[in-house]
Amino acid sequence: MEYYRPTTIKEALQLYQQLSYAGKNPAYMSGGTEIVTLSRFHLFQAASLIDLTHIPETRVHDVDGNHLVLGASLTLNEISEKNGFPLLAVTASRVADHTTRNHITLGGNISGKIIYKEAILPLLVSDSLLLIASFEGLKTVPIHAVFHKEPHLSPGEWVVQVLTEKNAVDRPFFSVKKRKIDVIDYPLLTLTAIKVDGKLRVAISGLCDFPFRSVAMEQVLNDPSRPVSARIIEALKVIPGDVRNDWIASAEYRRFVLQTTLEEMYAALGGM
Repeated sequence: MEYYRPTTIKEALQLYQQLSYAGKNPAYMSGGTEIVTLSRFHLFQAASLIDLTHIPETRVHDVDGNHLVLGASLTLNEISEKNGFPLLAVTASRVADHTTRNHITLGGNISGKIIYKEAILPLLVSDSLLLIASFEGLKTVPIHAVFHKEPHLSPGEWVVQVLTEKNAVDRPFFSVKKRKIDVIDYPLLTLTAIKVDGKLRVAISGLCDFPFRSVAMEQVLNDPSRPVSARIIEALKVIPGDVRNDWIASAEYRRFVLQTTLEEMYAALGGM
């Protein structure tokens, strides 16, 4: 496997194009943890790797105008320690274990294949923007235009930065990760929520085979004509996918955990 370490966005894109033409099946790499994990099960195949972590734009942690800008190569520990985005910092601090978080990057967590992608939840509820490198140049797009169940990027495209409005960064929030046994066990679910103009925004990971923020669920959870208990029961009916049923927990148990977690969310952020 060939390894490349570009230092500019342009160089990374050119390498991808050249290696593709040469039939070397290139893949972008950030922290590399998922590549190692999938390779153990023969689920990752690439003849060449392009390491993005030495490109300065991917290492930014700064405020630019009305946005907090986070480079995609920042590790989850770096984001947690800097705490510029408290909801993201708390949520990221619960992913895997401390040693692994020294390698998992924000961009890798967003773009990877592993289903949990917990770091994306705060970005979904905050309507963050993604700066994407493409062969046509840099483009800034809403995260919801790129991410639906999984990231939808064209071949050769990659996430350079995440931009989140400063007023969204500082909102009251709720974040919880529910596990069945151990503090580093796979999650039954992770739920993040913020309140904007009296309305709850909620994103969930681990419940289904993909992380999501559901308009249908939010409409129910924010319906002032129903008592909170009725909203929660109705929200369980509009989960946007099959609830996971595996060796960790049954679908029925996961639904129960979601119900109690939503109760905790209302207690923390209040109903209407």
